[in-house]
Amino acid sequence: MILPLYIVNAFTRHMFGGNPAAVCPLDNWLTDNQMQQIAAQHNLSETAFFVGSDNEFHIRWFTPQTEVALCGHATLASAFVIFSQPDMLSKQIHFTSHSGALSVTHKNELFTLDFPAQPARAVPVDPDIAKALGAAPSAMLIGEDLLLVFDHETDVAQLKPDFAALKSLSYRGILATAPGDQNDFVCRFFAPAVGIDEDPVTGSAFTKLAPYWCQRLEKSVLRARQISARGGDVICELIGDRVHISGAAVLYAKGEIFLQD
Repeated sequence: MILPLYIVNAFTRHMFGGNPAAVCPLDNWLTDNQMQQIAAQHNLSETAFFVGSDNEFHIRWFTPQTEVALCGHATLASAFVIFSQPDMLSKQIHFTSHSGALSVTHKNELFTLDFPAQPARAVPVDPDIAKALGAAPSAMLIGEDLLLVFDHETDVAQLKPDFAALKSLSYRGILATAPGDQNDFVCRFFAPAVGIDEDPVTGSAFTKLAPYWCQRLEKSVLRARQISARGGDVICELIGDRVHISGAAVLYAKGEIFLQD
């Protein structure tokens, strides 16, 4: 069985920036084990698989270790691949997923994800979390991910987490964020529990970040940068209970997978 494969850098206009995702369009679903093995072979933070046609698709995402319920950058990368097809005339794609209905629109160089907002609730700062990160946040919020708020961009940039300690926590990921020097806010995302020590740019994280920062800054549209080693730029807009997450993308590689039974 020969499968098409694309590697797309999401949330960047630079060849070696943003977050690389592997994208595998399928005519029919592979087994869960096959998709997990392919994701492990790629060893990227996410591999997306989708089945569908026209502008209606079902999408699933796998890290090297597990399937996840929602992934932003691999959805953007998948949309990039679909919109790049010569017979694709629509400017909007509809996905169904484990997290419900999602859509992506394409205008100029930007791809905009329409995702559900996932506000986090404030809780007291856990000293064990601070110890694992190597610095104490000024505030902590809890949801699917743990959101840790720092006072300055440099506080987030200088974090040197103990990944073994973070892996033992019962959260998909740990978000560190602060006001930005040149952007509305900055962030980093650590997810050793699902096999990713630090994710370069995490689209789904903005479903938690946008509600927090829009309320704090009293703005509905924000510009953000994820300050990982590769770095990535995100525009997010809070619209009711949805978040629009926008970014550019660059094709890095295109090829084929030779899958044996």
